[in-house]
Amino acid sequence: MNLASIGVGVLIGAVLFAVAWFIQWRLGRGRLGSAQNIATRIIDEAKKEAETRKKEAILEAKEEWYRAKEKFEQETASRRKEMEKLDKRFAEKEASLNRRVELLEKKETESKRREVVIAKREEELGRAEEEVKALVEKENRQLERIAGLSTAEAKHLLMQNLEEEARHEASGTLRQIREEAKRTAEKEAKKIITQAIQRCAADHAVENTVSVVTLPNDEMKGRIIGREGRNIRSFETATGVDVIIDDTPGAVVLSGFDPIRREVARLSLERLISDGRIHPGRIEELVVKVQKELDERIVEIGEQTVLEIGIVGLHEDLVKLLGRLHFRTSYGQNVLQHAKEVAWLCGLMASELRLDPQIAKRAGILHDIGKALTHETEGIHSLIGGDVAERCGEPPQVVNAIRAHHDDVEAISLYAPLVQAADAISGARPGARGETLETYVRRLEKLETLATSFKGVDKCFAIQAGREIRIMVESEKVSDEEAASLSSSIARKVEKELEYPGQIKVVVIRETRAVEFAR
Repeated sequence: MNLASIGVGVLIGAVLFAVAWFIQWRLGRGRLGSAQNIATRIIDEAKKEAETRKKEAILEAKEEWYRAKEKFEQETASRRKEMEKLDKRFAEKEASLNRRVELLEKKETESKRREVVIAKREEELGRAEEEVKALVEKENRQLERIAGLSTAEAKHLLMQNLEEEARHEASGTLRQIREEAKRTAEKEAKKIITQAIQRCAADHAVENTVSVVTLPNDEMKGRIIGREGRNIRSFETATGVDVIIDDTPGAVVLSGFDPIRREVARLSLERLISDGRIHPGRIEELVVKVQKELDERIVEIGEQTVLEIGIVGLHEDLVKLLGRLHFRTSYGQNVLQHAKEVAWLCGLMASELRLDPQIAKRAGILHDIGKALTHETEGIHSLIGGDVAERCGEPPQVVNAIRAHHDDVEAISLYAPLVQAADAISGARPGARGETLETYVRRLEKLETLATSFKGVDKCFAIQAGREIRIMVESEKVSDEEAASLSSSIARKVEKELEYPGQIKVVVIRETRAVEFAR
């Protein structure tokens, strides 16, 4: 029973399998037919598209070929033109080279002809030289026989004569050069001084034409300038001085050539800062007040100076001018203080020489009075000062001493050289003109060291506060002519290596001593 059931089950399974296989086979056959149809259609479409693209590719290839052909033809035409130009240039160069070759051939032919001529001339010159040499030898033998001197002795004698003649000519030339230098010295000196002034003018102007006013704070700068700059414009108009306001903290600079105006501006600005009321009306009012007070102070300074020196009967205009000198400087030295020193020195020297010390002191105190007027009146300060003193009734000796203290006019009395000497002493003493004692001593030592570095110098002394240097030389090593040259060489080296005010006089002394003892 079980086996029958199993058999029936197997049979039913086999039937079901066969039915399923048949159904699957039918379905697969249908799909295969459909796929073949689709594949056939795709192949046909691909063939058509391939044919279309083939035609398009052929057309594009033809177009590219035509473009390449056209470009090639254009390039070929361009190159053909370039080749034609090159051919033309080559032809021109070839023609030029041919002409040059012909010219060179002509020159070569001419050169060969000249060589032949030169060779003949050299041959003729050689024969002539031999003839001349023979004649010279013959003449030399005759000269030696006549003079009784050998050729070497004659050469030595000739060299001695030539050396002596050259020495005399050199001395004469040196003398002519010195005379020419003396004639042109004034012109050259003016040129040198002008160049020196040009080099130091800027620094000198900065040192002597500005005043610095200290501010309590930087906000004060804005108040000094004022709204739209009206305060500073009003101040500059009233005082005639430029106000420079820059980045310098806590200070402003007043710039002007007139020291009196600059002092008025300084005092006015300091009072305005202290008062705090800074506006155009207050500025004008205060400047006028300060000017009046400064005029009174100038007179007081002049009167105090006259009283201090011990001079009586001086004109009030001269007294006021002396007060103005208090605000002037020269090489860092206060001009009024310098005038006082000159007056005292003149009085002392006049007493020793038994001259009138009053006249000497008047000339000394007034010798630079023209510096108070130099910017107001044209001319040098010595002549201007003399004119002012003459108008104010000063004695002729005083007027002449003022005019002559820089050798601008000839001295007519002994008071003029007294003023010159006192002026030099006051200006040259250590520390008088912004030079410390240490710098002064170092400058003198360097001056003496420089002079002793020359060959033949025995001793050297710097005198007159370094304004003159006297050099003793060894007479055996240095001649009179060499002494003159030595002074010039030392002066040039001093100019090149040292810095000094004014000028330095270089004096070279050569002496010959004959000593003998009597026994």
